[in-house]
Amino acid sequence: MVSLPAMHGHQPLIATTSSSSYLRPHPEKSSTMDAKLGIGLFLCVVWVMSGNATDPCGSQPDESDLNVIPVYSKCSPFKPPKADSWDTRIVDMASKDPLRVRYLSTLLGQKTVSAAPIASGQTFNIGNYIVRAKLGTPGQLLFMVLDTSTDEAFVPCSGCTGCSDTTFSPKASTSYGPLDCSVPQCGQVRGLSCPATGTGACSFNQTYAGSSFSATLVQDSLRLAADVIPNYSFGCVNTISGASVPAQGLLGLGRGPLSLLSQSGTNYSGVFSYCLPSFKSYYFSGSLKLGPVGQPKSIRTTPLLRNPHRPSLYYVNFTGISVGRVLVSFPSEYLEFNPYTGSGTIIDSGTVITRFVEPVYNAVREEFRKQVGGTFSSIGAFDTCFVKTYENLAPPITLHFEGLDLKLPLENSLIHSSAGSLACLAMAAAPDNVNSVLNVIANFQQQNLRILFDTVNNKVGIAREVCN
Repeated sequence: MVSLPAMHGHQPLIATTSSSSYLRPHPEKSSTMDAKLGIGLFLCVVWVMSGNATDPCGSQPDESDLNVIPVYSKCSPFKPPKADSWDTRIVDMASKDPLRVRYLSTLLGQKTVSAAPIASGQTFNIGNYIVRAKLGTPGQLLFMVLDTSTDEAFVPCSGCTGCSDTTFSPKASTSYGPLDCSVPQCGQVRGLSCPATGTGACSFNQTYAGSSFSATLVQDSLRLAADVIPNYSFGCVNTISGASVPAQGLLGLGRGPLSLLSQSGTNYSGVFSYCLPSFKSYYFSGSLKLGPVGQPKSIRTTPLLRNPHRPSLYYVNFTGISVGRVLVSFPSEYLEFNPYTGSGTIIDSGTVITRFVEPVYNAVREEFRKQVGGTFSSIGAFDTCFVKTYENLAPPITLHFEGLDLKLPLENSLIHSSAGSLACLAMAAAPDNVNSVLNVIANFQQQNLRILFDTVNNKVGIAREVCN
């Protein structure tokens, strides 16, 4: 069994962009800029309580942060499904990315609270992060997958068919309460299944990466780090079919009415950020920070866009890609934000590797191959693999956003084979059956960056931060 990182006992450092060579403003816009912004791996957001600094998995002296570690790390309660290398797991998980991209394309806005959801609800088991949360009174510990493109939370409840051994017990909580079809929250759930007349329990059905589950909307206290959010609405899962539903549930950080930000009211002022450690990190953690306190003081930003067609997603104005010093040429329509169709570019914590629509990816791939030279092979989702000795010829990839250029370090653009003899471009084409143009900036490209989301001031910020 391959295990990943134990956690570092110290609080993560926040690096501003003033000394970073990875983030640069457009020269002509520098005076007006604030600051800016799935293979087989999972990243974990784990809350660390106070503890012993000599223990790499020990707690921190305060409870101000939620710490991030890979899901199969030495400090994680989860075990990999089989003994293989982290590289092999990354290749395997990246092959499931198309399911997530298809799911992201289905996140349609509901016209009215009472209307049945439009989205198909298909999501996938990419794992992204897990957050150490406590539900109920007294708190019951659960490690929940954290997803920036999902709103409603759900956890397996006692008596659940097909669930893992770790479940939430409503009977053991003094603050637990059921919700019926008459409450406003019920009308905001995807896959709603309420009777035509009367009240009844607020039940819903959703699919997740080829698996499906049924749940009942309930509420209870949610604790993250030192914060307690009372009457938090979430799905109490009673049946699961398939193996890809997160074992201990999911916590949504999307932009919809049932997301963490919405249900926390003014607690976090619509602001959160995270720093994801390197996928190869074994002993150092990143962190999830909720609220404006403790966020970087100097961070470059790009506008956060809202798409009513897919209101849960974090859209940004992505304007181009450079390979080395070459600005790759392709029709601008493939990147354009369109609030009427849902097309554009999003930042997502659940997809493993960045996906561009096929014409864009093909253009980037061909320019990358041209500059590296030699012969290329494929491994899983990666079609641009080359002998590692050519790695010094690999050009940097720069992502251009409105008001911000993000130059990716090699660890964020290349992945190596298990044997270490090959290096591959860690990007791929989006599935060709997505119903409109959707580009996804994924978590592999977000390693060791502080990504800040300010939903009140409509900004996404990025700062270089070595959080492993």
